[in-house]
Amino acid sequence: MNAFSTPRRVRFFATRIAACCAALCASLAPAAGDTSVHGAAAAAAAFVPRPAVRSAFAERSMILDATRAGPRLVAVGERGVVLLSDDDGAHWRQAGKVPVDATLTAVSFADAREGWAVGHLGVILHSADGGETWSVQRIDPVEDRPLFAVAFTDARNGVAVGLWSLMLRTRDGGRTWEAAELPPPPGDTRADANLMSVFGDGQGRLFIAGERGLVLRSLDGGATWSYHPTGYRGTFWSGTALADGTLIVGGLRGSVYRSTDNGEHWQRVETGSQSSVTDLVAFDGRVQAVGLDGVSLDSRDGGASFAVERRADRLSLTAAVATAGGVLHFSRAGLVR
Repeated sequence: MNAFSTPRRVRFFATRIAACCAALCASLAPAAGDTSVHGAAAAAAAFVPRPAVRSAFAERSMILDATRAGPRLVAVGERGVVLLSDDDGAHWRQAGKVPVDATLTAVSFADAREGWAVGHLGVILHSADGGETWSVQRIDPVEDRPLFAVAFTDARNGVAVGLWSLMLRTRDGGRTWEAAELPPPPGDTRADANLMSVFGDGQGRLFIAGERGLVLRSLDGGATWSYHPTGYRGTFWSGTALADGTLIVGGLRGSVYRSTDNGEHWQRVETGSQSSVTDLVAFDGRVQAVGLDGVSLDSRDGGASFAVERRADRLSLTAAVATAGGVLHFSRAGLVR
């Protein structure tokens, strides 16, 4: 991403979401005078998504998330682009079939074959072949609520979260998704914060990071959630869990917070950076954060401290994934070499 300031990045994503939904709602608006639930349902039923376009320049698309599917790397981003690499990031190719051209914001694989991607239009895509082909499990072109993150604890149980405390759960591998109503945060009357990241600790616990410094925790696979104050009031964009259970979340203006007791208590970590953190990756006992202005933060002590590096071109980074050779970075202009 080109050196976006924090407000510009927020406006950038908000503008994309608003423009996408406004255009879609205009094209699907029911006939004049028909403002009923039936009219909205008819519009949704009539909607036929356009498949992602295959392009020789797909590798240069904005990438918003990347993960591993066994030995394979899978990255997702704008216009339904899904990129695959079978040689640890040396070479990439576009997935063979993606049925929507909506921006995909996050991807999660339960194993080498079963994976899910989420994004605008409230879309949830499923792959049963390691990301080669995808099918639609959910899409809601009428309601203006994109999904920002998804996590599966195994091939059956998953959670997707998004705009205004939207949470969806599945217990059958995504064949059915049900909406979950979150309790309001302490001091609020309703839950309406944007939920930006959901991640697990490998021990069955799930965590969500979002607006207003919120961190939520579930001890039962996403059935119930509790709030755990961090002392921060800004937005967390990303979170990760280390092998020893340490939790790290990061977000606006270089803010990084750390917990060593399963999210009960949080401590701010001084990063030496004011550039917003867009992604966090834990690997080989290390933690790396990437962010705006070409910043990467590297920790070798479990997130207790970070060393700052900045790209000479200040190209802002949007996502990262660990490989055998280190960490691959992605940006608004695609893979960063």
